[in-house]
Amino acid sequence: MTRAIVLCADDYALHPLVDEAVAQLVLAGRLSATGCMTTSPYWPTAAQRLPALRPRLSVGLHFNLTESHGSAHGAARPLRKVILRAYALQLSPASLRTAWRAQFDAFERAVGTPPDFVDGHQHVHQLPRVRDILLTELQARYAPGEQPWVRSTVPAPNLWRQPKAAVIALLGGWTATRRWHRAGVATNPGFGGVYGFDAPDAAAYGAQMERWLPHLPEGGLLMCHPAADVVHGDAIGQQRPVEFAYLMSDAFGALLQRSGRHVHQGPAAPWA
Repeated sequence: MTRAIVLCADDYALHPLVDEAVAQLVLAGRLSATGCMTTSPYWPTAAQRLPALRPRLSVGLHFNLTESHGSAHGAARPLRKVILRAYALQLSPASLRTAWRAQFDAFERAVGTPPDFVDGHQHVHQLPRVRDILLTELQARYAPGEQPWVRSTVPAPNLWRQPKAAVIALLGGWTATRRWHRAGVATNPGFGGVYGFDAPDAAAYGAQMERWLPHLPEGGLLMCHPAADVVHGDAIGQQRPVEFAYLMSDAFGALLQRSGRHVHQGPAAPWA
């Protein structure tokens, strides 16, 4: 018996090269889910590729507060500034409500269904006020038992020892997850995939994967950020094809076998 894990590619619709990587990984049986950036100008076109990938691929809303996409959405907002404003309770509830509704609406118009899950670009969905308005919107839109699950950034056992993973969890992961659980919202049991986006090649990224996989419980979620080639102008654009190359490799398949894990594909989350 092997344990099912959720391997989730962030940033679908950020760029066509990201979308191409997602499609190839799904067809290769190497990807479970992807979070969609409905604020991107590429979103209407990217959404047209999703029906052919479902139900093998779970499709979620990747809520965005920081990425401008170089378009009429305005200047990018640095994550640090968003975090500081969130903890100073300076993020406008009305503006957050508008943002959540607009991004949910854009998803549902293009895909024709609610998202399977919700997460956040740079994990903004777990910040103060942002997480509470998400919960309010979920309760307003969907009946109990029909709500999308929400990404928890609480690290899988032992992965909290990695400083960056601990910081992400401290910036809302533990608090938000408790809040969502009290409200009956499902979340993934354990999180991994956090590193400095500094792996110089596929082998180095594979070494990171060897540290994560053994600690993921049944249904644990591992995030990734693949693209079929370098995404110019993106902060992690050089790293994306490195991740893609490893995830498509025989080496990753062998590691899954050695670690007793398999990539879950299907309409329901492994813990549902």
